[in-house]
Amino acid sequence: MSDVHSEELLAQVAALPALPGVYRYFDAQDALLYVGKALNLKRRVSSYFQKNHGGTRIGHMVSKIVRMETTVVRSEAEALLLENNLIKTLNPKFNILFRDDKSYPYLKITGTPGAHTRGDAPGQVFPRMAYYRGAVDKKHRYFGPYPSAWAVKETIQLLQKVFRLRTCEDTVFANRTRPCLLYQIKRCTGPCVDLISPEAYAADVSHAEALLRGETQELLQALEVRMMAHSDKLEFEQAAEVRNQIQALSRVLHQQSIETVDDKDVDILAVRVLGGRACVNLAMVRGGRHLGDRPYFPVHVEDAAAVFEEEGGEGADESVANPSRPARPVEALVLEAFIAQHYIGVPVPPLLVTSVPVDKTLLDALTEQSGLRVSAIHQPREQRRAWLDMAQKNADLQLARLLAEEGSQQARTRALAEALDLPPEDLDQLIIECFDISHTAGESTQASCVVFHHHKMQSSEYRRYKIEGITGGDDYAAMRQVLTRRYSKVVEAQREEGGIDFAAPDAEAGAPTRKGAARLPDLVLIDGGKGQVGVAREVFTALGLDLTRIVGVEKGEGRKVGLEELVFADGREKVYLGKDSAALMLVAQIRDEAHRFAITGMRAARAKVRVGGGQLEEIAGVGPKKRARLLQRFGGVRGVASASVEDLVTVDGISRELAEEIYKALR
Repeated sequence: MSDVHSEELLAQVAALPALPGVYRYFDAQDALLYVGKALNLKRRVSSYFQKNHGGTRIGHMVSKIVRMETTVVRSEAEALLLENNLIKTLNPKFNILFRDDKSYPYLKITGTPGAHTRGDAPGQVFPRMAYYRGAVDKKHRYFGPYPSAWAVKETIQLLQKVFRLRTCEDTVFANRTRPCLLYQIKRCTGPCVDLISPEAYAADVSHAEALLRGETQELLQALEVRMMAHSDKLEFEQAAEVRNQIQALSRVLHQQSIETVDDKDVDILAVRVLGGRACVNLAMVRGGRHLGDRPYFPVHVEDAAAVFEEEGGEGADESVANPSRPARPVEALVLEAFIAQHYIGVPVPPLLVTSVPVDKTLLDALTEQSGLRVSAIHQPREQRRAWLDMAQKNADLQLARLLAEEGSQQARTRALAEALDLPPEDLDQLIIECFDISHTAGESTQASCVVFHHHKMQSSEYRRYKIEGITGGDDYAAMRQVLTRRYSKVVEAQREEGGIDFAAPDAEAGAPTRKGAARLPDLVLIDGGKGQVGVAREVFTALGLDLTRIVGVEKGEGRKVGLEELVFADGREKVYLGKDSAALMLVAQIRDEAHRFAITGMRAARAKVRVGGGQLEEIAGVGPKKRARLLQRFGGVRGVASASVEDLVTVDGISRELAEEIYKALR
């Protein structure tokens, strides 16, 4: 393989030290191909360039390498952590990659312990429970993370039944003159109108936190001691209240099957690989309660597994040290990639129950990173076995669902290609862009462009265009403007670069751009009939583009779904695909997504105009997160404007100095 690489690169390889580290390979377009770690950088990296890998996947990758970067570290554990940080951040083409969806939600209890003894504000003296998603801080207590919003809300309801803690916002709490409905249905103790003392409420908060930590037996004993103390003092009403708490807690523990579980915090990880795709199902146990699970689907599985296998199973370093050591199965590679990437930003529990063995080096790295001793078992018994079996079953079901959906979507793509005589060779690369216009009586006109390729919608490549300088309600002028803005840039890029990779977002729309990415889509769908298609034909003619790419989606008789017809810009007759056509299902899916995306953008723009949302954006120090917290807390800009400085500082992230700035700016 050395004859295809530059002398400079080979000299760099020869000069590598025999130390632990991380290496990165780049191609001619400076795209990252692969990130790897090694106990011995020189030996590992040299193995890529000394062998003839032939037409294998690793041979394909090595033939593309034109540049390399390396980082020397102190240990294998440090190399593993750096490797997966880079994989997660840089998205190399030949590594198993788990994409983030959303941050995990938490259950938040506001304030700090002991507030009732320090004379703090009422909102701090009587902490509230809340659903929370975002970065955590030291001002409040957070429990979780939870696998879903539903799990957090179900836990809040559980704590309301047993300990009756408040969930209302501080602004609502501070202005109550009588207890709310939650008090009437025995889900709150009414601290807003002093129906419970700060000391008793603090005890309830402490007990709720004990339950969340899984300290159930200790909690029951503490409640029994408290009940007997009230009884000894002849405080029978208070003793009855504690008795009711014990009964409610016992019912909850029985329903949740908590009383027989010794484990407090455990993650259960099951993996399934089939048909070139993989699923890792993560189930969470927190405080002894099984909170549900969440599936994850990695990308690049086949390429990464092939590269790893060609390296020699455990990699060049390990195979030299122990040539008889068996190669790791793909399931183990996928699971270890998930563990290494997932726990970069999520707290790791002390115990992992896994469907396949996990490498000890990975566990040592997690221990070093978290400061908490992390262990893993893959042949559990009793309750842990039941958890793992359930997680494995869900992994199997989720992967089967994914494969079925992908097969269906690929069938739709093929059906559309056949119906429109598009090239059938490489349907993975078939790119479709769809445009829609949305406004309300001419107000806040926006155009949307959604993108479909690789058999699915690519939300990261969507664009919105603010339409200006036209008569309100003129959809034709709006369509002319958005098509001109979108494709004139593509034409310019084609002229400058002379090479095109695939359709990608343009900088004007605020989306990320990629070097050399400026390809016309294979199909441009227009949500409209002959008039809108005529506008698109004019734009494409003026730009010198191919008219056969333009297809309009015209409403059928009575505007009924399934009766749509396709209208062409190049003079072809209309086509009715049939309401049961797989091709029409795909067209309708893309068209409906464009409409949804346009509607949400238009509504957001209109709301901003009507409520004055832009006023907050102009205040230095108020970014998107703080703005969202302010609007949520006070119900809109008018509520923020009427709030006092003291009210403003109760919002997370708002200091007194910033609160004063906001107060002045909105007055």
